[in-house]
Amino acid sequence: MKLSKFKFELDSKKIALHPSENRDESRLMVLNRATRTIEHRLFKDVLDYFDDNDVMVFNNTKVFPARLYGNKEKTGAEIEVFLLRELNREQRLWDVLVDPARKIRIGNKLYFGEDDLLVAEVIDNTTSRGRTLRFLFDGTYDEFKKTLYGLGETPLPKFINRPVQPEDKERYQTIFAKHEGAVAAPTAGLHFSRELLKRLEIKGVQFTYLTLHVGLGNFRSVDVEDLTKHKMDSEQIWITDDACKVVNNAKLIKKNVCAVGTTVMRTMESSVSTQGFLNPFEGWTNKFIFPPYEFSVANSMITNFHLPYSTLLMMVAAFGGYDFVMEAYHTAIKEDYRFGTYGDAMLII
Repeated sequence: MKLSKFKFELDSKKIALHPSENRDESRLMVLNRATRTIEHRLFKDVLDYFDDNDVMVFNNTKVFPARLYGNKEKTGAEIEVFLLRELNREQRLWDVLVDPARKIRIGNKLYFGEDDLLVAEVIDNTTSRGRTLRFLFDGTYDEFKKTLYGLGETPLPKFINRPVQPEDKERYQTIFAKHEGAVAAPTAGLHFSRELLKRLEIKGVQFTYLTLHVGLGNFRSVDVEDLTKHKMDSEQIWITDDACKVVNNAKLIKKNVCAVGTTVMRTMESSVSTQGFLNPFEGWTNKFIFPPYEFSVANSMITNFHLPYSTLLMMVAAFGGYDFVMEAYHTAIKEDYRFGTYGDAMLII
């Protein structure tokens, strides 16, 4: 499968800059693989497609305010620092991206906040853009974390081309977010409201949760035409015994297992037995799923409309069938569906 197969023309006006007024009232395109039909619904109509003892699997990762703006020592040049992950709690070491990268050298100090509330020193260059920063802070770890996150802003992806607004703090987070560590939201989960979860629960649908801390690799461009040569960034995942029991029981009694989002699908496919059952796991995954691919666990999925050439689109095409999914995307463009993180949703059954 070639990269060029995932090209389509997308007007930037079709990328949603704001979430829908209510979480569960974005549009929903339903793809039925058996009948090869497409329906147009509202997201809360997802209720019509699930029954007693079906299972929905959610990613309960929590996004932290990962984007900071600081100034370089001496020159005062503004530098954007994007926190990727904490490397060492005691030493206040963080793996970060800096922009513009060319201006930052080992030994440089960066200042953040009024009166230089926080200072960081560059101690390592890991990639052309990546750096390791040591934050210099005298207080306790909790005080440091509070200061760091107080200076950070919600890390909206760059294709949402507008300033961050107060609503983003809440809306760029699922209502079931629990385990902090993601720098991007698991977007399919953003459509679920408390009311919708309650209605699904009353219908007998079961929920279970796993964790994948979403990294920036989801937005990284694929630079090779031959997809077998693309390497995904590793992301940390946790699959509990409880989640495995819920999913595997549903499979045994031939009930639906719905992966809510590409992150859930990737996590489950990273820890599967030869019989297609989910195994508990704690570690890292760099699994890259593109057509053709034989899925083992979920038989339905909810996802957003993704950008051209994205690895997320490739996974959806692997699950829904390349031709059918690309046909659906052309329909979505024609029917004015909203693309991207804050956009509309697709259910593939």
